[in-house]
Amino acid sequence: MARMNIDRSRINEAAEWRLIAALLERPRRGWHEQIAALAAEMRDPELRTAAAMATNATEGEYLRLVGPGGVVSPREVSHQPFADPGQLLAALATVYDAFAFRPRVEEPLDHVAVEAAFVGYLLLKEAYADARGARDSAATTAAARAAFIESHLAALAAAFAQRMAAACEESHLVAAARVLARRVPARAPVETSTPIELADFCGACR
Repeated sequence: MARMNIDRSRINEAAEWRLIAALLERPRRGWHEQIAALAAEMRDPELRTAAAMATNATEGEYLRLVGPGGVVSPREVSHQPFADPGQLLAALATVYDAFAFRPRVEEPLDHVAVEAAFVGYLLLKEAYADARGARDSAATTAAARAAFIESHLAALAAAFAQRMAAACEESHLVAAARVLARRVPARAPVETSTPIELADFCGACR
């Protein structure tokens, strides 16, 4: 069997997105160990700092800041004032299913951690498609990733980071939100929110 030539830069980027997602998830059993393991592979100094700040993170702190009824909402529906919540969640469910993405946490589909994890997942699929020589599939996945960021995370990341910074002193959540916002071009909410039809990209994604 021929050895696959995997693009390590894309794998590393996927791992960075996975760490961002994990930092924005609720601390649970095994969470601190997961953060430490992911951080050990990081080169990004801001991400390493955010992970180090999570050493003493607690579930109570998370719930107070971004849990249901918390100070800042981590959900896209809260940052898309003109969007129909049911339509937005249905669109996310459709695209996650089309790419065979199964979130491993109980957070809603539009939670910032779930959306960040999906970007990392697409980066992995893109890297392995490219390594197999499936260039069309890799290009399709890359286009879907860009469309997802534009249609969803771009309306969420900057506003979430700003509200987190205003809501509390420096914490791993603030630091992770800042790293995420730095990676996502900001987009102002529009009066008619029509998500990009990501299903158009999904034929080569499973």
